[in-house]
Amino acid sequence: MDQMFSKFQPAALSLFRFITGLLLFQYGVAKIFKFPVIPQFADPPALIMTAGGLELVLGALLMIGLFSRIVAFVLAGEMAFAYFMGHFPKGFLPLLNGGTAAILFCFACLYLSTSGPGPYSVDAKMGKKS
Repeated sequence: MDQMFSKFQPAALSLFRFITGLLLFQYGVAKIFKFPVIPQFADPPALIMTAGGLELVLGALLMIGLFSRIVAFVLAGEMAFAYFMGHFPKGFLPLLNGGTAAILFCFACLYLSTSGPGPYSVDAKMGKKS
């Protein structure tokens, strides 16, 4: 069973990177362009707009797999910052403070920063190890 699934690992890594980037990109679009309209992002403060800019640009880079390791590392830091600044003050439990997605994104991006972009990425096509 292990051999059967392990042959798909490189493609699954590329897909995981793409979907993680796409989900972060959608948050950036919602914060910057206000589409779709989300009440909590209706009139965002400057810190949320900065986060939205990072999510928009770095999410797009993660989707295509360009500078993947450093981009994922920066996004992991941003998500940790978002959790401790925006969610943790509301309570200890992520389920109650709304921080579950921030924690998941943090560790997904931390994993991507160590594992690399996978074979289906601009980095791989350029022969980079980044």
